[in-house]
Amino acid sequence: MKPVAFDHQFPASLSDAIESFGEGGASLMAGNQSLGPMLNLRLARPEKLIDLASLSDLRAVEETGTLVRLGARITHAEIEDGEVPDPTGGWLREAAGHIAYRAVRNRGTIGGSLCHADPAADWVIVMTTLGATTILQGPSGERRVPIEDFIIGPYLTVLEVGEILTAVEIAKPGAGARWGYWKYVRQVGDFAKASAAVHIDPARGVKRCVVGALGRQPLVLAESEAVLDGSMSVAETIKGALPDRSGTSLAQHVVALERAIAQAMSDGGAS
Repeated sequence: MKPVAFDHQFPASLSDAIESFGEGGASLMAGNQSLGPMLNLRLARPEKLIDLASLSDLRAVEETGTLVRLGARITHAEIEDGEVPDPTGGWLREAAGHIAYRAVRNRGTIGGSLCHADPAADWVIVMTTLGATTILQGPSGERRVPIEDFIIGPYLTVLEVGEILTAVEIAKPGAGARWGYWKYVRQVGDFAKASAAVHIDPARGVKRCVVGALGRQPLVLAESEAVLDGSMSVAETIKGALPDRSGTSLAQHVVALERAIAQAMSDGGAS
């Protein structure tokens, strides 16, 4: 199949893109690795397609003493290849390198992935685990939204009419920070059937366990510290946090978190 007819627009500036997007009936295109197939299958039928490829504002990268800010159009491959700063000391590069295939990573963008908000996507769970902040720009100006509040459901975000995700900010970890990320895929390139990630940063008081690929936004376990110190079992904690999933097998998610914890506790999990 082919897409339905649409008006393909190339805004000259971010403000032009915001204005055109605010008129309604439009979709934004960045890397086009998720939207493209949806257009061809006619799951998406926008009246106009606003192409962000020429907007250099969305490719800006900033680094301060406390954080790294990545423009929304930074590609997975650029993160994988170390072409932009990685505040985690390599964890972002490793996560990027396991996204789909290289052809997808060459064009797919971090902002596009977060806005698509696929529950099984890598950046969705990785950025949630890192406690990243999204930067949104719209008709009313800029606002900053924690990633946990940005993604509110499967393929759902808090973006309002005319708003565009321009960047994501990641805090620099303290000394001794540790990471773990595990996902189940049937074959290389597939989306995860179950995933989990762990972030331990003693210097900043962070102990976070996150479960993904649940058909909803990532689950941040309130009892993360108890799970990490072994006083609560992984299985019972996950099941207790998802009472609506009783009767559904969460075995793969349990194992994913157990392996992510083991990875974080190993030498390979240090930043």
